[in-house]
Amino acid sequence: MPLKLLIIIPCYNEQASLPNVLAALNELDLPGYDITQLVVNDCSTDNTVSIAHKYNVKLLDLPVNLGIGGAVQSGLLYAFANNFDLAVQMDGDGQHPPAELAKLLSCREVTQANLVIGSRFIERQGFQSSFTRRLGIGYFYRLNQFFTGKRIFDSTSGYRLFDRKAIALAATYYPDDYPEPESLVYFAKAGLGVHETPVVMTVRAGGKSSIRNFTSLYYCIKVTIAMFFSAIRKIQ
Repeated sequence: MPLKLLIIIPCYNEQASLPNVLAALNELDLPGYDITQLVVNDCSTDNTVSIAHKYNVKLLDLPVNLGIGGAVQSGLLYAFANNFDLAVQMDGDGQHPPAELAKLLSCREVTQANLVIGSRFIERQGFQSSFTRRLGIGYFYRLNQFFTGKRIFDSTSGYRLFDRKAIALAATYYPDDYPEPESLVYFAKAGLGVHETPVVMTVRAGGKSSIRNFTSLYYCIKVTIAMFFSAIRKIQ
């Protein structure tokens, strides 16, 4: 029996890139997986919703803007409620090529990890982000290693594969603001197996990043504090 796989695509004003993402997903050939595409519209003001309807995918149309963390958790709650075996977070801006999804699935099959992260920085192919953002990513790499003892080179990557255990945990709690670095601390504390696999990412095809002040002191301080509290958080 094929595994039920939900592809969660959080979107805020992604009309420029979403058609190409959905078209590429429709061309995927992944034997052994029953794929469902879910667009989570985080109160877009453009044509994101009409594009989702055009491609006949599942749509969660959020009544208020929740930010990237809330949008992703909404998709994971959908996966949990509908008994999906696996869920993938994939950005709607085109940075996460659907063809690279096979690498995440292959990694999970080999390692049986609860969470697989697609990393730009293992083989250093494709778009590597700006220099200033790489400095920030390097900082969170060291901070994550301090809190968890794990070496995750691309701790800010939003290209992620969750198994049932990770879906259930994230449905209970998932950071709502700049969630990727903090969630790694939370998952590690809960005992989840986390693995990283190389993928090739591209430059966003349109829209604006949800983290426009990535290198600001405010961002670094806020995420650092959030990671600290995740490290001391009691897991239910």
